[in-house]
Amino acid sequence: MSSLTHDRYCDEIISRTEAFRAALRGADLSATVPTCPDWDLRALAHHVGRAHRWVGEIVRTRSTDVIQPDAVPNGSPASEDAAALDAWLAEGAEATAEALRAAGTEVKVWSWAWEGSTGFWARRMAHETVVHHADAAITAGTGFEVDPELAADTIEEWLQIVDFARTAGTDRIAGLTGPGAGTGHSLHLHATDAPGAEWLVEFGEDGYAWRRAHGKADVTLRAPLTELLLAFNRRLPVDHDGVEVIGDRAVLDFWLKNTEF
Repeated sequence: MSSLTHDRYCDEIISRTEAFRAALRGADLSATVPTCPDWDLRALAHHVGRAHRWVGEIVRTRSTDVIQPDAVPNGSPASEDAAALDAWLAEGAEATAEALRAAGTEVKVWSWAWEGSTGFWARRMAHETVVHHADAAITAGTGFEVDPELAADTIEEWLQIVDFARTAGTDRIAGLTGPGAGTGHSLHLHATDAPGAEWLVEFGEDGYAWRRAHGKADVTLRAPLTELLLAFNRRLPVDHDGVEVIGDRAVLDFWLKNTEF
């Protein structure tokens, strides 16, 4: 399920990387990223650049087997200089978007998830860059904005990722699996500034199901769409200004705790 075109995802890889790079300019690259505390800004930038190049290599080679990240050419910038890092990020995003555009959506390639296709990777890299731009913006104290269509699709992709991890038996979300895990409870996501941007997550005996819908739930997380995206991805605390929790906070905490990859 995706709401944007392949070309749009490719465009967003480049434009969100440009925004990410802008957040890094003039920032202290040794600053700890509060939303990813194991990393500083330089490590975050390396992660984003390596992810782009890794996917670009998978797509260019049409690989149906996993490629080890350390086997990808130009896996690090030429130097630790900020300008070299900026150029490396730009080149990687451009090359990956170009490879994805050339491949289209239907080429079968390796992926770790529910769909092994170039279309999957275009969407994944767009949203990967959106969320890590937020990390950089929060750390550097710069602004963060995202188009409503892209923000809504980022939320939906995250719901799909968590659902895939749940059905695949990933240990990191073990709390969302098994008999009775959250059974009978529900979570409503409500964007206050984007009509139709609402989701309902309902927990049953076999896990949970989600859909775009307005509905009564045990707990509702309400915020403007950008803040909703950030809070749901644990980039903003749920008690942040402009974010509202209505109902049983324990249900929301249950979700956030068990989706902390």
